[in-house]
Amino acid sequence: MGNLATASDRPAPARSARSDSGALVYLDHAATTPMLPEALQAMTEELAQTGNPSSLHNAGRRARRVVEESREQIAQAFGARPSEVVFTSGGTEADNLAVKGLYWARQTDGSAGHSSGLATAPPSERLIRRRVLATAIEHHAVLDCARWLGEHEGAWVEWLPVDSLGRLSPAVLRAAIERDPATVALVSVMWANNEVGVVQPIADLAEVAREHGVPFHSDAVQAAGQLPVNLAASGATALTITAHKMGGPVGVGALLLVRGEDPVPVLHGGGQERDVRSGTLDTAAIRAFAVAVEQATAHRTEQSARIALLRDDLIAQVRAAVPDVGLNGPEPGEGRLPGNAHFSFPGCEGDALLMLLDAKGIACSTGSACTAGVAQPSHVLLAMGADQATARGSLRFSLGRTSSQADVDALGSVLGEVVDRARRAGR
Repeated sequence: MGNLATASDRPAPARSARSDSGALVYLDHAATTPMLPEALQAMTEELAQTGNPSSLHNAGRRARRVVEESREQIAQAFGARPSEVVFTSGGTEADNLAVKGLYWARQTDGSAGHSSGLATAPPSERLIRRRVLATAIEHHAVLDCARWLGEHEGAWVEWLPVDSLGRLSPAVLRAAIERDPATVALVSVMWANNEVGVVQPIADLAEVAREHGVPFHSDAVQAAGQLPVNLAASGATALTITAHKMGGPVGVGALLLVRGEDPVPVLHGGGQERDVRSGTLDTAAIRAFAVAVEQATAHRTEQSARIALLRDDLIAQVRAAVPDVGLNGPEPGEGRLPGNAHFSFPGCEGDALLMLLDAKGIACSTGSACTAGVAQPSHVLLAMGADQATARGSLRFSLGRTSSQADVDALGSVLGEVVDRARRAGR
C-alpha cells in the first residue's frame, strides 16, 4: 500500500469532498443503506410494546398479529405465500439455512424426512446427492457455506464458471447437471452480484434445475430492493432477502421457501417458522422489515430509474477523471444493478484508494463489506478472468435512496487527485 502520509506526497491544501456541514458522501449502499423514516418509526413504536409472539396470552397474541401481518406484506411484495416467508436474523443465516439445510435434506430419499434427522436414517435410504453447484462469484455467505459442507459433510462442491462480465450461462449449468443429475443436491446462484452488479438470468437457470428435479436457491439480497424479485415467477425453490439493504434494520431477513421443501434446520429449539428456524421472533424488527419492503416496492420503479441516471453520470465522471480506468461487469443496462459501479484502477491498491477517499469524506468499498479488513484480491474479479493486480486495485461505488447529484460530483472532483496520490505511494 505504501506510505500514504509522507510530506512530499501530501497535496497542499488537501481538498475535501465533505460539504460545508461536514456531511459524509455515502457511496456504499450495497453494504447497508440508511433506514427509511417509516421503518424507523414503526420499529420505535413496536419496541415500546411487550409480548413474545409465541405466547398465548393477550400480549403474545398482539405480537403474533404484528408478525403475521408483516409476513403477509413481505409475501405479497415478493410473489410468495405468507407460509413461504421464513424469518431469519439476516441474509447470512438465510443462505446457510438454504444451502446446508437443502443439502442435508437431499441426503435421504424423503421418506425419513428432516424431522427424523440424518443420523437415524438407515443406510438403504442414503443417496449420493453430494454435488453442490454454485458460481465462483457468490457472496461469502454461500461460498464459505458450500466449502464447509465440502470439508465437513462430504459434499462435492463444483464452482460454475462465469464469463468475463460475471454472467452464468444456462447452458453451462445444464452441462454441469447433466454430467450426473442423480448426484446433484442443489444449485445456488445469486440473483445479482454484490461486487460488480451483474444480474443473472435466474428464471432460465431455475428452469434448468427444475427440469432435473434439483432445488434451486438464489441469494437475492442485492436485487430485492432494486429489481422486481418474485419467488413464484422465478421458479426458484428458495430466495434470500434481508432488511438492511432495503431501508430496514440490520438483524432481520427472510428465506422465501416454497412449500413442500423442508430443509434440515441449522438451529434447533422451539420449532418456530415451520420448524426450520427456531428462535423467538423479533417483532419490532420484523414490523420495520415489512414497512421497508412495502415502501421500497411502492417506489422501486422511479427510484431505480433515478439511481441509474446518477450511476451513469458517476461512471462518466470516473472515466473522465481516470482515463485508463476499467469498468467491471456489464455496461449500464438491464444486465446490471441500477445502483452499482465497480472499477479497477491500474497501478493502485484498492485499500489505499478507499482510505484516501475516506479521508476526504467519501465512503465506498473494495468489495463485500463482509470481508472488509481482509487484504486479498476480489474472488469475483479473479473468477471473471482478471489478474491479481486488477483484482486488488478495485473499488465499488453503490448508490441508494439518499444518493444525490452532489454525491456524484463530490467524487468526480477529487478522484483524479486521489488516484494520482495512490499511484505515487505505490511506487
